[in-house]
Amino acid sequence: MEATREAPKWSDDAAALVLQFVNTRADGAGRVEVFDTASGFADWAIEQGLLAATIVVTDSDAVAARELRDALVTMLLTHAGDSDIGDALVAEAERYLLQAGVRYPLATVVTAKTAQLLAGSSGVPGALSAVLAAVTETAQRGDWMRIKACCNPPCHFGFIDRTRNRTARYCSPGCGSQVSMRALRQRRKQAGS
Repeated sequence: MEATREAPKWSDDAAALVLQFVNTRADGAGRVEVFDTASGFADWAIEQGLLAATIVVTDSDAVAARELRDALVTMLLTHAGDSDIGDALVAEAERYLLQAGVRYPLATVVTAKTAQLLAGSSGVPGALSAVLAAVTETAQRGDWMRIKACCNPPCHFGFIDRTRNRTARYCSPGCGSQVSMRALRQRRKQAGS
């Protein structure tokens, strides 16, 4: 890795890359799984500027991307205070992310004007380590806890909590309403029993 290399385009907005990565999941409202196939993951990574079009991507690479994404979504759900995320699930996600940090290394590049984290390898491992670099950069800026996943179970869409008190739990008022309506129906059902 050369110290004079230009920073990848995502370094200016690390939080956006994290959100673009975690929001590749399918949901119950019609969003499709982007990383379902090798070509789906490859297309996404190429579009983000993280992978050259000449790199061969396999189905196991798509699985690795889904595993990394799912572990990150678990962390984002904890940021939102999702009561369905238990300690065991958080510990499992943290273990996976620790292993991912070793599997997808980062390199520190220091110049006279800046210091930054870049992917420590190329190809698919480089693309996934770029996502981890974006997470790290977001955390270093103090914004990591503001990136959350919607607590509406079919959604889990990643979003930035822009509220002053950092208590947002849903990506939109619509998701909040769906959760409220489900809770109301459940209470009525229990009251009628």
